[in-house]
Amino acid sequence: MANETNSTLARKLRRELQGDVLFDAFSRGRYSTDASIYQIQPLGVTVPKSEQDVQIALQIAVDEGVPVLPRGGGTSQTGQAIGEALVMDTTKYLNQVLEFDAENRTVVVQPGMVLEQLNRFLKPHGLFYPVDVSTANRATLGGMAGNNSCGSRSIRYGNMVHNVRAIDALLADGSEAQFNSVPFQQLNDQTPTYTELVRKMRELGAREAAEIDQSFPKVLRRVGGYNIDELTKATPNMSHLLVGSEGTLAFFQRIHLNLQPIPPNKVLGVCHFPSFYEAMDSTQHIVKLNPSAVELVGRTMIDLARDIPLFAATVDRFVQGEPQALLLVEFAGEDHAEQLQGLRQLVELMGSLGFPGGVVEATDTEFQSAIWEVRKSGLNIMMSMKGDGKPVSFIEDCAVDLKDLAEYTRRLTDIFHKYGTTGTFYAHASVGCLHVRPILNMKEESGAKKMRAIVEETLEIVCEYKGSHSGEHGDGLARSEFHEPMFGRRMVESFEEVKDNFDPGGTFNPGKIVRPSRMDDRDLFKFAPDYAIEPLATTLDWSDWGGFSGAVEMCNNNGACRKADVAVMCPSYRATGDEQHLTRGRANTLRLAISGQLGPQ
Repeated sequence: MANETNSTLARKLRRELQGDVLFDAFSRGRYSTDASIYQIQPLGVTVPKSEQDVQIALQIAVDEGVPVLPRGGGTSQTGQAIGEALVMDTTKYLNQVLEFDAENRTVVVQPGMVLEQLNRFLKPHGLFYPVDVSTANRATLGGMAGNNSCGSRSIRYGNMVHNVRAIDALLADGSEAQFNSVPFQQLNDQTPTYTELVRKMRELGAREAAEIDQSFPKVLRRVGGYNIDELTKATPNMSHLLVGSEGTLAFFQRIHLNLQPIPPNKVLGVCHFPSFYEAMDSTQHIVKLNPSAVELVGRTMIDLARDIPLFAATVDRFVQGEPQALLLVEFAGEDHAEQLQGLRQLVELMGSLGFPGGVVEATDTEFQSAIWEVRKSGLNIMMSMKGDGKPVSFIEDCAVDLKDLAEYTRRLTDIFHKYGTTGTFYAHASVGCLHVRPILNMKEESGAKKMRAIVEETLEIVCEYKGSHSGEHGDGLARSEFHEPMFGRRMVESFEEVKDNFDPGGTFNPGKIVRPSRMDDRDLFKFAPDYAIEPLATTLDWSDWGGFSGAVEMCNNNGACRKADVAVMCPSYRATGDEQHLTRGRANTLRLAISGQLGPQ
């Protein structure tokens, strides 16, 4: 029956759409993964060529009873971008700037617009979009809005939700509406569906205001669940309810963004620490100097980067001796003298904390850019570990108050040791949100069992510190299950109420945020229980990679090959815009083929 439905769906889509319709096993396999540990084959893939294509595809899917999954760059780390649904890839065609107002510092973009491409457009006007995720050269604004992305400089500019003005969205019933902050009494020009949604959401906010205030963590980095705290405001911005919704409520057609002036002057101090604990304990003091960023680079990342020729010379230049941790502290603004003063104060503070001479100063732009490039490549550097044991993403962006950060990371390390492993730590020290990844072998059942035990014990600590279990990368398959222990049953029911009012038929990206599967269901893993590759005879020697299959599996799906900058990768993708021509697409196709997932031939 499923094959019959797929056949009918594909036939209707090909007849009605101008864009690409991909239902072959190879294409569906390439869209079955993102940068998470999960793999779910979609029913099919469309690459809509226009907003009208999106409307038509959505209507056909609804008529056929098929779920719809909006997708950007496919770099999600918790499984938001995969599912048994009709995937709509916005990156090839729906990637334009639609409106721009330099004077009022606003822009309107399509969901497939890549952040770095937008900033390249804005730079001649002295403006930029300040949510600067490390994947900026392939992350789409639609995906960033869907995840409520944050970036390295959220301590100054906030999260995605703080920088979105409005979203023009398509609802499951086919109606369109602009979600914004128009007062309820001024909704006469909107559709009845939208007006009714606003009324119900305002009622929910008024009814649950006390529970929301009590249940939501008081930290900047809280992206778990739906942003129903917005509904408690006198004039809520309804687009902020869509931000972080992971494609579960509506399809974003146009995203209205607030922009910021580019800081003309920046300086960077690289703070060296003899122990990881001391680095974490010092962060709470460093942020008082009003930096624009404070980013952690841990010992593991330093060592791995030194082994990568692309980064070795830069690392040798900004790392002195053998520190256990570094904090990259940036000062940015109009007055260069003021930024240099901030750097001097940082040197003095480090001395007073017991680390005299512990700051490498980077005042020229080229040196700073080289250092930041190492930091931005953190995930790919960490995932360069060879072998089946990899840093696994499932507790990688819990967030706690800075006063608790040192003890939180110490206790976390103790949990890792309890289960016979270690972890990698890096990223957003400034806001108490570190990317923490235990090293586990997810090909083995023991890996899943350790993952379950580690996440449960970790979240107990996060609850104790009144922190957030989901601080940047969203909920997806990895974290949605834990909303109840983190927020309480009543809050989960409020999330379900939001979902059911927006999407009563469950069309958009089911199983994310509400009514999720178990995060350790191995049948949903990329390396499922029946995953196996027969040994292959090769002419070249792949032993350094654990054999040919080990080399193929090195692709972490983070999508760096999608980058649109001046580097060489990936020319065929740049010409076509097709996932099949990406290095990632080829690696996934090869992995699926040699593991027998594309059929015996």
